[in-house]
Amino acid sequence: MLDFIDTDWFNIGLEIVFVILISYDVKKYFETRKRQYITNIVLTLGFAIWTLYPYYTSYVGWLDEQKTVMISHCSETENSKLCKCVDEATFKTYTHDEYMLIDKNSTEYGEWLDKTKEECLDESWF
Repeated sequence: MLDFIDTDWFNIGLEIVFVILISYDVKKYFETRKRQYITNIVLTLGFAIWTLYPYYTSYVGWLDEQKTVMISHCSETENSKLCKCVDEATFKTYTHDEYMLIDKNSTEYGEWLDKTKEECLDESWF
């Protein structure tokens, strides 16, 4: 139901909201020189880091070479759309080091993979 939270557009929207809030507080601070606006800026920055950090694992946790090696294993299959979707979910869920340490035969990983494939094949809007 809340699948939109994992999308890049949601992250971009959050970033825009945080930039607007911080810029408003900076403007008000320079107008009034009240310390409460500095507190608001610090709290907003802290909250932004706390909420957005998990979403950046797909951008920070994988090098381009590592992504191309993983994607190249899938490109020769007949269902490349599913493979690309699973790859993107992997990049967003795990860092490269975490992914290499996962037991690919474990039931937990199998359940995650099945759930991810099901979500990738689901063509509904919600």
